[in-house]
Amino acid sequence: MWRILEFWQEEDAVGVVEIILILVVLIGLVIIFKEQLVSLVNGILEKITSQSNSI
Repeated sequence: MWRILEFWQEEDAVGVVEIILILVVLIGLVIIFKEQLVSLVNGILEKITSQSNSI
């Protein structure tokens, strides 16, 4: 029974490590592609603004 509990606790730690690694990768991608993301969002907002004026 003790081994099952130990395994369960060990798996929880793996989940936390996975989440941290995913966050690190996402933050890295945002840093690398910051300029492209900003221009994409600005383009979308400009398009929304211009089309909302025609309504």
